[in-house]
Amino acid sequence: MNAIGGGDGPVRTGAFALDQVMVQYGDATLLEEITCDIPASACTALVGPSGAGKTTLLRLLNRLEEPTTGTVTFQGRPLPAWNVLALRRQVTLVGQQPVLLTDTVLDDLRVGSPGLDRHEAAELLDRAHLPAAYLDRATTNLSGGEAQRVCLARALAVTPRALLLDEPTSALDAVGTAAVESVVRELVADGLTVVLVSHNTAQARRVSDHVLVLDHGRLAEQGEANHVDYLKEPA
Repeated sequence: MNAIGGGDGPVRTGAFALDQVMVQYGDATLLEEITCDIPASACTALVGPSGAGKTTLLRLLNRLEEPTTGTVTFQGRPLPAWNVLALRRQVTLVGQQPVLLTDTVLDDLRVGSPGLDRHEAAELLDRAHLPAAYLDRATTNLSGGEAQRVCLARALAVTPRALLLDEPTSALDAVGTAAVESVVRELVADGLTVVLVSHNTAQARRVSDHVLVLDHGRLAEQGEANHVDYLKEPA
């Protein structure tokens, strides 16, 4: 792996670690003393009630938020030791609402990777379960599910090591949701690290390997998805 940014010492292969992380805004505490690991090459779901701090934690992972105290590391290196733009190419975020930035799908895929040729772009669409014929489609003519999968393909164009997904299917119908979930599982099988915020416990059961349960800014539970009480179906 190429060294990126500054910092002393060797870079350890891995994903994220949080150590005694707090996030405060004035008198409000959004996250309190969060210590956890997020495994590589797995899907980690951030779950819990509204206002629990899930999106705040997600945004810490590529420095869209900064901890008030504590340390967040990626691949063994504290995040401030990374060049922030390089970090965000390594750790890309796809939001709740698909945001397409250009007029055509091909141009959108080239936003972060201007040298992308049509063959490479078609391969990205294939990974997102869309046919190559979509390259010339107008972005305004896409359904919500199609637009979200184009956003996923665009994120993959910069060859990230981790993908952050903030409620990526909350605005989609069942077909679009199933397609995005299938893409996520295939990306994880290919070795990508995925961190997913979801209010949908059934979705977390379907796609996640590891779970962090947040409640009022605190880490209430963590572990493998099939062992976490929060995700267990009622008897």
